[in-house]
Amino acid sequence: MKKSSYFINSKEETISFGVKISSFLVKGDVITLNGDLAAGKTTFVKGVGKGLGIKDEINSPTFNILKCYFNKPLPLYHIDAYRLEDVNEENKNIGLEEVIYGDGVCLVEWPQFIKEFLDFNTLLSVEIKVIDENKREFIFSTNNDEHYEKLFNFLGEEKWTHYI
Repeated sequence: MKKSSYFINSKEETISFGVKISSFLVKGDVITLNGDLAAGKTTFVKGVGKGLGIKDEINSPTFNILKCYFNKPLPLYHIDAYRLEDVNEENKNIGLEEVIYGDGVCLVEWPQFIKEFLDFNTLLSVEIKVIDENKREFIFSTNNDEHYEKLFNFLGEEKWTHYI
């Protein structure tokens, strides 16, 4: 298992960080985002979307559960599973599995509520901890070391020390 931790000091840095991460993503990648309300999960998704060239405004799909941003060459699927917390497994079958490992990149907020659709051995997990009003700790981990090797090598480069 690989794991890396970074401190980010603003929403702008979070977006910039997401842009950088997006360059390592390929079709079928799944990133789970864990953290308290207002930790910066959707802000990070905005950065990833910007890096993928998505021009649409990216905002939280809390009430929609899923928002799709069809873009070439790589679509972005943004799932906010928070509203599925108390929904039984049978009623969660709303087509999420079709986009999770589909033709784009999928970012999932509150993944614990749809864990039956996720393969935790293949995805990238990002935990966001609130340090103070602006500062966040981003903890990246994966069991899929080989697939995310280039990303973790990049995250370990010295140029990211200004985030630490």
